[in-house]
Amino acid sequence: MAIIEVEMSLYEAILARRSVRSYTTKKLEKGTISSLLEAAIHAPTAMHSEPWGFVVIQDQQLLNSLSDKVKPTLLTMMHHQHQKLLKLSEQFADQDVNIFYNAGTLILICGNTKLNFYEADCWLAAENLILASTAMGLGSCIIGCALPILNLVEVKIKLGIANKFTVVAPIVIGYPSDTSDIRSPTPRRRPRILSSIPKGITN
Repeated sequence: MAIIEVEMSLYEAILARRSVRSYTTKKLEKGTISSLLEAAIHAPTAMHSEPWGFVVIQDQQLLNSLSDKVKPTLLTMMHHQHQKLLKLSEQFADQDVNIFYNAGTLILICGNTKLNFYEADCWLAAENLILASTAMGLGSCIIGCALPILNLVEVKIKLGIANKFTVVAPIVIGYPSDTSDIRSPTPRRRPRILSSIPKGITN
């Protein structure tokens, strides 16, 4: 399989990664998706179980339908959260707002619940996929609020997800509508080192 050429080193991708919440309507090409999934399955896996399975959704009508299903649940959650989420909840109350930020591709990383450590393995695969997308100049965002809806029996049947699998990581991937800030670093606190043995080893 041909691997898509990347635009940065792994370390640069780690530092450049950010959650992108505005996309063009352009869909990912088949080769790009194949490269992203190839990166995902090369993640570490406990006991070499490889418990993951993938669903790729590029049908805009289906994405809009899923977004409409998620928004009422999301608004209920936000209603009981901190005051600062009120503005965001008002935004999602808008009928035209799409929780997938109008990205053309949604990738669901699903885990086989019959295998040990499936959730951890799936999140490691998600990290690989996200870093690969950053290195390719693409944007990504984890849509965790969609999980309750995506794991409804009727939705899983519609998406072709077998009963033994559960959706662990829903990730939108696409072309950012504003590329000027895609590589802007996300501020982080310095590492919190709880202890160092021997003392001073991290100095």
